[in-house]
Amino acid sequence: MKRSVFTIALAAGLLLTGALPAAASPTRVVARYDFDGRSGAVLDGSGRGHTMRAISRRGARVSYVPRGGGWALQFPPKCSGARCPHVVLQTPHAADLNPGRRPILFGATVRLTTTETTKGQNVVQKGYSKKGSQYKLQIDGRLGRPSCVVVDVSAGRIHLAYSSVSVANGAWHTIQCRRIGTSLSVVVDGQVRGTAKVPPKLSIINAAPLSIGGKGVYADNDQFQGAVDDVWVQIG
Repeated sequence: MKRSVFTIALAAGLLLTGALPAAASPTRVVARYDFDGRSGAVLDGSGRGHTMRAISRRGARVSYVPRGGGWALQFPPKCSGARCPHVVLQTPHAADLNPGRRPILFGATVRLTTTETTKGQNVVQKGYSKKGSQYKLQIDGRLGRPSCVVVDVSAGRIHLAYSSVSVANGAWHTIQCRRIGTSLSVVVDGQVRGTAKVPPKLSIINAAPLSIGGKGVYADNDQFQGAVDDVWVQIG
């Protein structure tokens, strides 16, 4: 049976959010994907119905790779040029995927090699930095260091927590992003590896889909090149 990281990651989130005032909304998992179904659609394990479907261009496909008695998803290999194949998983926008000003924790387990890094690869995101607000987990640069991004609805300023360690070594790594109050953190394999301060009233509300593996399938989509497993989003 595949060892799940959800229990560990979400328990950590519950401990953190347990210190919030009584008036805060309850913590809840709003999306969860373990990719073990191996069907055409990727079902949402949270029970909230946010089914993911693959959207592709130029014949790109994701494939299943074994991991710990279960399965993970492998994205297409590294490609440069204007006609590269692109593929992402997306679920349509839903209001419960927007945290507003509430705490949000989200993450994934990834595998990436040193030959698969690029200037930027998006693992999980909802929204865009230039309009409408955003939360995002990405892998940055040749060194393959993860970072967490949040952008407010009313200002285009990007707030980024950048990891001090790389995950591009061919091994599986768990990455978690935490926005709680004025703190944004990136957590790698259970250790906080980078932090940033964010405005207390920063709000994330947009009508964009939740995406895994890139922005979309257009040319500049920040395509993820490695393998991914156990993606989740928790709000409150």
